[in-house]
Amino acid sequence: MPLPFLTADRAFDDAAHDAALPFDDRDHWRRPYRPGPWRVGAGAVLLLLASFVLFAAVIIAFADSLAGAAICAGLAALIIVSALRLLRMGTWVSAHGLRRVGFLTTQTLAWGQISAVRTAQQPVRWLGLPRTVQGQALVLVRRDQQPAGPQQLLLTDRNADFLARHEAFNRAADSIEVWADEYRPTDEYRPTA
Repeated sequence: MPLPFLTADRAFDDAAHDAALPFDDRDHWRRPYRPGPWRVGAGAVLLLLASFVLFAAVIIAFADSLAGAAICAGLAALIIVSALRLLRMGTWVSAHGLRRVGFLTTQTLAWGQISAVRTAQQPVRWLGLPRTVQGQALVLVRRDQQPAGPQQLLLTDRNADFLARHEAFNRAADSIEVWADEYRPTDEYRPTA
């Protein structure tokens, strides 16, 4: 018995699947890559933990301790917000600029503030931990910083999105570089008529 919903004419990991569709609005913020399995797994574990804490809050509420139930419910809400923020972390692009979403901070730069976006070989953090290993990084260079100043890392091939997924890192880095080349103003002289 054929199951047509399980078959496809193309592979699921096809690069064209990650490309923006022509009718997509480029003014909306989008992450040009999928979250990696490490990030999704950590988010799922946090949501599972939140479900246990909520279940404990219900049990405590039935035991007539509303203060304890409120504390447990607040802790569960904090865990849920943390899981959602963890899943939202990454580099986002739109026609307006580039947005770097961290766990606690979000930094947005207009394309006019960016001098270059390029891939470099350098020591990078492994899964965000203090340990560094040699790897690739997508680096952002701002117009207002010194040439020898620190560069901001947008993506690395050893973070939670791209660990052991080198092809996905290359696709994501290329996609962000294309967005930068398309929307970043050039420094060339343009005569006015």
